[in-house]
Formats: sequence, C-alpha cells, structure tokens
Amino acid sequence: MSESSKKILVIEDDNVTRNLYLKGLEAKGFDTIGADNGLVGIHQAQKRIPDLVICDITMPDMDGYNVLTTLRQDPVTAIIPFIFLTGSSTRADVRKAMELGADDYLSKPSTLDELLRAIAIRLQKQANFQYWCTMKSEKTPKLVFTDDTPAIAKDVAIASDEEVFDQDPSKSIFPCMPQLKEVFDFIEAHYHQGITLCDVAVAVGYSPAYLTNRVAKQTGETVNCWIVKRRMAGARFLLRNSEQTVEKIAKALGYQDVSHFSRQFRQHHGLPPQAWRKERQLVSQNR
Repeated sequence: MSESSKKILVIEDDNVTRNLYLKGLEAKGFDTIGADNGLVGIHQAQKRIPDLVICDITMPDMDGYNVLTTLRQDPVTAIIPFIFLTGSSTRADVRKAMELGADDYLSKPSTLDELLRAIAIRLQKQANFQYWCTMKSEKTPKLVFTDDTPAIAKDVAIASDEEVFDQDPSKSIFPCMPQLKEVFDFIEAHYHQGITLCDVAVAVGYSPAYLTNRVAKQTGETVNCWIVKRRMAGARFLLRNSEQTVEKIAKALGYQDVSHFSRQFRQHHGLPPQAWRKERQLVSQNR
C-alpha cells in the first residue's frame, strides 16, 4: 500500500494539535487535509474524498459525533474509515462512538506512532474490504442493456435478477462469511419477531457496539441493515407469492406498525408495497 497516495483529513479545532498531526503525517508521505471545525471538515470530506478521517469530538458549533453521523448518511463518504481522537475516554463515549460507526477511538495525548499504527490498520482493512467487494462483484452476473433493448425486456430482466434472491431468501440474502454465520443464523431465525441489534448482540455474546463495528467492517452494512434487508426479502416474497394484505405481511415480518413497514419498503424499493406488487404482477403478465 503506497502511503503517498493516501489522503488523510484531520478535523481538529486546536491549531497546535492539528498542525502537529498534519506535519507528522506529511513527513510519512501522506497527502493531508486540515479542517478547523466540523462544518469545514464535512465540506472537505465531500469535496476531496479522503481515504481516512481523523476527527476530534469536542468542537464548537458541531461536535465529532455529528460530523460522523453526517458523513455516514452520505453515500459518497459513508464507508470512509473514521478515527476519533479526543481527550475523553469514558466507556460511554467509546460506546457512543462505535455505535455511530467509528472505526477506532484514540485518547489524547496520543503519540504519532500510535496514530500511524491506527491509520495503517484501518487502511489495510479498508483495502481488504474493497478487494472482497470486487471479487464478489466479479462473481455476480451483470445485466447488460443496450439502447435497442425494449423497456419491457429490461423490466423483465430486472425482475428475474431480483427473483434470484426472492425465491429462497433464507439461502441467498446473507453473504457467505463463516465468521458471521452465528449472527446471520440468528437474524434468519428471528427476523419476523421484531428483533433489534440488542437482541442479536445478546444472542451471540457481544456488546451492541462491538457487534455493530465488527459486522460493518466485514460487510459494509450494520446489523440493523441486515435485519431490514431480510425483512424486505421476506416482504417481496410474500407480495409476489401470496394474496395476503399489506397489513398481514407487515405483522408477519415483525412490524407493529404497518405505516412503518410501508415507509421502510418504499425507502428500499421506491414504491409502496401495494404499488410494487401491482407492478410486478404487470411484469409477469407481459412475459
């Protein structure tokens, strides 16, 4: 891994501390970007797309937690490794940082060597994750359309590709990762019971913060995301293959509120459940 090609964004309101880290990282061959507050840091992250972000927590106007939350909500910056650097090291602070999706947490004062080790570990893990994604993508058949492909043919092809997962979602919705088998097995067995991250964490014997961090690092998705994905696969299967009402399907998938289910379904598929069902029925009729 060539450090000289890696961009590191340092968000720190203390000028002395920020400049110290910037100079130290530059001396090691990194391309550095500095920001003296959270808003500037977010702008720089979205504009420059760094390979890693180092961020203080306690800053005026916008703290580091809000910086991380904002970056994680933007698809462009969502998977950038993020290291908190702060003078506070209470258990509650560490847990909050990890639950928000931080990759590491270093307490001040930290030496440059400690920071460099943390950076090296995160960059290597990011490289491993990107390699895994590439390999998985290369093994997955891609749909290729031309300008001459009829619209209805595209709809049918997309529907067929989706059905690969919907016909037997219990076997295809989760990645094949032995180290997370226990997590995915629990979700598969209980997704329809309204389970949460805490339920999964208790079942596999980890803290919610640690489990969130572990699953996100290895899959790029949170535990809650996988629970929702499994429910959405179940929803598609039932909408395609049964005449059950949306209310009954929502209840069967563990939702207490049908409105919550409908909103979540629309977020993932662009249509409310009933409209999605009618569209798929139309596609089937035109095959």
